[in-house]
Amino acid sequence: MISAIIITKNEEKSLKRSLRSLSWCDEVIVIDDDSTDDTVKIAEKLGAKVYKRSLDGDFSAQRNFGLQKAKNDWVLFIDADEEVSPALWFEIMQHTNSPSDKYSGYFIKRQDVIWGRLLKYGETGNKKFLRLAKKNSGKWEGVVHEKWNVVGMTATLNNPLMHYPHVTIENFLHEINLYTDIRAKELYDKKVRTSSFLIIIYPLAKFIQNYFLKQGFRDGVPGLLLALMMSLHSFLVRSKLWFMLQKASK
Repeated sequence: MISAIIITKNEEKSLKRSLRSLSWCDEVIVIDDDSTDDTVKIAEKLGAKVYKRSLDGDFSAQRNFGLQKAKNDWVLFIDADEEVSPALWFEIMQHTNSPSDKYSGYFIKRQDVIWGRLLKYGETGNKKFLRLAKKNSGKWEGVVHEKWNVVGMTATLNNPLMHYPHVTIENFLHEINLYTDIRAKELYDKKVRTSSFLIIIYPLAKFIQNYFLKQGFRDGVPGLLLALMMSLHSFLVRSKLWFMLQKASK
């Protein structure tokens, strides 16, 4: 028995595809962060259980809340812009229905499709995330870029989760602004320092890593845009952290 969980915030444009790809699950839960569009209506229409809860800058708390609401032994997390393929669904069922299965959780590889192109390199190449696990095997940690820390043996599934992020540049910039606010606050709370040198070097190093070392250039213009955007992400995190530190010192 599997519960699937999605956390949402104004996801009306992508949620239908995600929910329909979960029709085989025994329970689908949506944890909604005060959406102002039709996200909740769409989720309810497609049979999901909806819980309204403010994110309050903590993605792990939102996901752990979902874990508490799940009723089944196995829990699958996907995002509103992700889709479970039939092949991945079949593989998940094989493992979770096996009485001899020895694993507490499974990593799932993810393939990104951005602006009509399947990305194979750069920031998104060879990514995998622990998204399927037994309900009581662990909890999510980290306020942003959170991870599910599971106790016990884990393995990696063969079939990927499909990811369709950043429908427009405007959407991408909005997400970067949100995530960098949370990440800068997290670093500030951990008493991390920054400087003009780090504000410059982090974005530069990020671009070199993603575009050249990880061969993002092989993904064409989408690969270039993604490398630039992720460098902007690094720049904004350190810049926002600097402003926080300056304000606190006055």
